[in-house]
Amino acid sequence: MNGPEIALEVAPELRLFVAHERRQGRSGVITDGSSTLGHVVESLGIPLTEAGQLLVDGRPVPVSHIPGPGELVEVRAVRRPQQIPGAPLRFLLDVHLGTLARRLRLLGVDAAYESRDIGDPALAALSAKEQRVLLSRDRGLLRRREIWAGAYIYSDRPEEQLRDVLGRFAPVLAPWTRCTACNGRLTAADKDSVSARLEHGTQETYDVFAQCTDCGRVYWRGAHHARLEAVVADAVREFGELRNEAPTA
Repeated sequence: MNGPEIALEVAPELRLFVAHERRQGRSGVITDGSSTLGHVVESLGIPLTEAGQLLVDGRPVPVSHIPGPGELVEVRAVRRPQQIPGAPLRFLLDVHLGTLARRLRLLGVDAAYESRDIGDPALAALSAKEQRVLLSRDRGLLRRREIWAGAYIYSDRPEEQLRDVLGRFAPVLAPWTRCTACNGRLTAADKDSVSARLEHGTQETYDVFAQCTDCGRVYWRGAHHARLEAVVADAVREFGELRNEAPTA
């Protein structure tokens, strides 16, 4: 770029996206004089999904603003909890976020997940078609214009990923109401109706069951229930109330 120079300040939460020399505070940026502020922000490495309010000399401006010489641009982080207008809050997770998808479903959050790599264009198109917030650690994917909405997942640890999503979007929690395998709804099932799907030991030991209305998978309070219950209890204690409870494995 060879045009007007602006001064840039990036919120501390967003400094991981920019070059090291821009992480200490205010820095100069040479623009081309015609690109929008949104383009300038993205060219520095910050996905627009992560940029909150943009300020020029202290006043809010849209991403379509054309920076002028000497302007001070402040890029703030997204305000939490973030509101996504226009559709019910639903998520779409890329192939690398399977554990996060299962934990969101455990909490009753609508979380579609692609267990195979269908490619960035297809993921972005699915986000737009189903009006789902696309969750990814791929900055390039989040820059695709066709996505409905998106969010960068900052950690590679599932526990921190879950806290990040719950804190950022504040979804309604309804633990034990979704199938962790396919995202379908769970409904109570009597033992006789699901007995053909159960091993003999399970039939002898358990009496309370739930079944997915989509894939037919059967759930009960099995050996892993205590571990899953701890995940639910931690999330509910910090982010929401227990709305509904059904048996799970």
